[in-house]
Amino acid sequence: MHLAVFLLASVLSAATFALDNGVMRTPPMGWLAWERFRCDIDCKNDPKNCIRQNLFIDMADRLSEDGWRELGYVYVNIDDCWSSMERDENGRLQADPKRFPGGIPKLSRYLHDRGLKLGIYGDMGTHTCGGYPGTTLDKIEIDAQTFADWEVDMFKFDGCYSNATEQAKGYPLMSKALNATGRPIGYSCSWPAYQGGLPPKVNYTQLGEICNLWRNYGDIQDSWDSVLNILEWFFENQDVLIPAAGPGRWNDPDMLVIGDFGLSKDQSRSQMALWAIMAAPLFMSNDLRTISSEARSILQNKMVISINQDPMGIQGRRLVKEKSNIEVFWRPLSSDASALVFFSRRTDMPYRYQTSLSKLNYTTGSYKIYDVFTDKTMILKDSTNFVVSVNPTGVVMWYVSAPSKLNRRQFYRGGNVQDSVYTGDENANPRVFL
Repeated sequence: MHLAVFLLASVLSAATFALDNGVMRTPPMGWLAWERFRCDIDCKNDPKNCIRQNLFIDMADRLSEDGWRELGYVYVNIDDCWSSMERDENGRLQADPKRFPGGIPKLSRYLHDRGLKLGIYGDMGTHTCGGYPGTTLDKIEIDAQTFADWEVDMFKFDGCYSNATEQAKGYPLMSKALNATGRPIGYSCSWPAYQGGLPPKVNYTQLGEICNLWRNYGDIQDSWDSVLNILEWFFENQDVLIPAAGPGRWNDPDMLVIGDFGLSKDQSRSQMALWAIMAAPLFMSNDLRTISSEARSILQNKMVISINQDPMGIQGRRLVKEKSNIEVFWRPLSSDASALVFFSRRTDMPYRYQTSLSKLNYTTGSYKIYDVFTDKTMILKDSTNFVVSVNPTGVVMWYVSAPSKLNRRQFYRGGNVQDSVYTGDENANPRVFL
């Protein structure tokens, strides 16, 4: 599809009615406990890593003190295994009293005092996936009001120990109940992940009307294979998924595992770049107390974040899938800009991929290219052949916009700006960008 036609179709699809709670107009960002800390409740032997109040306070401190909050990482999300095994005498959920001695309200106040938001987890079955009390259909209203009373800002509703009939009733009912509390609470639905993620079992028009985000696919693991499996499913089904996304309603490919144990530097850049192309929620699941400077620089890359947070909210697509295992992804952005990602599935050596902007359906003439990971800027004509060198399992990510001055390019090296004019024959040897 020509880019202009696709852009028009995407904008029109974004007019679909979304959940009217006013939140998450751009993909939500923050920290989520599950992938890194799972259901570790052994606070006696593992006090720093168990699911308890102190863990979430520690992460809140890091978000507020280490530059994360200012970049948009504002949610601190509790996942499974936070509650007591029994509801209280009034039938309300309650936090485990030993691990959360102040209850959820105390934690909520702590976060709000630091400009952060609290997310919490529930499950519409008889039990959560970890075996804690679930929110069956008759408990939806009381649980929604409980979360509002606790001043929770986001609620993830899982689907373990439930069936398709219960899910078809429960997910819309919880949306209605949350809205009825009068508190704006972002609503994350796991519904499509339990129904295979695709029509006809999944109605994405309905999801956009009741949920702010939804899990479409299986849980991410701390491995490159897991990231690849998620990417492949999302982009193989992009024609179904792209129209579903927009301001206030997002496809969720699951957490960022950057800063954990399974991804290299190049693979971490790849996950960050492609999650930005997908307009995905950016929920880190790592240990912010010990994260490396390398992982932090990737997660705090301002340009990647700005691409992810583009207010048009149009999810990007895969344009090219080469036999050489090089793929090209594109996302339209505000102000007539766009993002391009060159991605290598190869595992052998850097690959020199030759193409031109015109082959990628750019037709306006000259463009200003900003490489988001090297901070280099250049001017490139649509007809100019170029070679981009992509590391194994890595990416090159460009922010593409109309240049203020044509036939010029700027290289940023060590904070100094050097201007130069490209005067070579564009039909001769291709230009090389490393």
